[in-house]
Amino acid sequence: MNRKRDDTVSAADGARGPVPEAGRGGPAQEAAADPDSRRAARRTRRGEPRQHSDATGATLAFVESPVQLLNVLEWAHLHQAAQAGRLTVVVLSPHDPMTRGQLRRMAELARDEGWTVRWEEARGGAAAPLRTIGGLTPLLRRARRIVIGDPFSRYVQLLLTLTRARDLVVVDDGTATMEFISQLARGEQLVRWHRSGGSRSPRDLVFAPFSAAARRRLTPVPDSDRRTVGVFSSMPVEPPPGVPVTANEFAWTRARFGPPRLTRGTDIVGTSLVETGVVDPDHYLAAVRALARTHGATRYFAHRRESAEKLHALAAATGLEIVRPDLPLELIARRGPIGRTILSFPSTVVHTLPLALAGTGVKVAVCDVDPAWLTTKASPRAQGFLSGVTGTARDVQRLTFAGSC
Repeated sequence: MNRKRDDTVSAADGARGPVPEAGRGGPAQEAAADPDSRRAARRTRRGEPRQHSDATGATLAFVESPVQLLNVLEWAHLHQAAQAGRLTVVVLSPHDPMTRGQLRRMAELARDEGWTVRWEEARGGAAAPLRTIGGLTPLLRRARRIVIGDPFSRYVQLLLTLTRARDLVVVDDGTATMEFISQLARGEQLVRWHRSGGSRSPRDLVFAPFSAAARRRLTPVPDSDRRTVGVFSSMPVEPPPGVPVTANEFAWTRARFGPPRLTRGTDIVGTSLVETGVVDPDHYLAAVRALARTHGATRYFAHRRESAEKLHALAAATGLEIVRPDLPLELIARRGPIGRTILSFPSTVVHTLPLALAGTGVKVAVCDVDPAWLTTKASPRAQGFLSGVTGTARDVQRLTFAGSC
């Protein structure tokens, strides 16, 4: 395939290529690219049984993002699937093509570790939710342990109402885990930190009973031997009484990848703060430009949710090489090559990269978000939450606002 010379985005291995456009490629192309589909077809041709295993007592994990699946693998590595001998990871596939691509790569790694992966087109049309829930109900009824990556997910909240599992484990979904623990401790409704207040939508009202049931399911019962709720996290969290926290130190990542080769340059990590409506896009571009100029950065590792238009604008304004990682950044950085200094705005990576890159000599620095960058639609909690993400990060250098970073 011929590529234009002015392409501004490279793949994680450094090969130059165009910014992927959202929605490109039809269902046939996606099915052909899906490792589950290819493997299932090969097994069918050879007469081999399907990989899914539904025996009683298994651990079921539900994930919707690559980071969630990474943290499930870290949990399984530490606990050896809690001595259950088996783990089934259910991928509730999203629409976003970049997220789907990273999830496929993570699914391959999960299979390499010996775990079963069940890929669900959970959002593939109006009938998909009913079909997905119907297919998963027998597994939910028989599972002894449920591991979830996003307690804010309506899909996950609905599935929690169908399980009789005694043990629940929440693994990190990035910094959202910090807000989940805070809301759980205060007995509040589960609402993502970046959502602004105001009236509830009709969908919110319809789903309210399921959300309330999920919140009760995730709340430990004092002195009860019928149900346990635990958290597996690399975030600085203070759980309510009765919720044990196991530290995620990225032992699987460090054992599986690296150590990386270090470059002489500085890398910047992108965020989805613009896409979630928290930060104004013009202020964000100016901040990235100031960071690149001040610290001599050469590469920008894009967040999977960043739009192609935004990334083209960043490349044109800063001269940075835009890199679209095909795996979570913790694995990309550990695999290398990676800069000796990594700059980030408040995000999950300021907590996870120092753990994943421990002993490599890489320095991680975080630049605060100036309150002037926030949009008028940003949640009132946004500034406090972002300051907390930065202030609680360990083993990182804290920078001032990008105008003087």
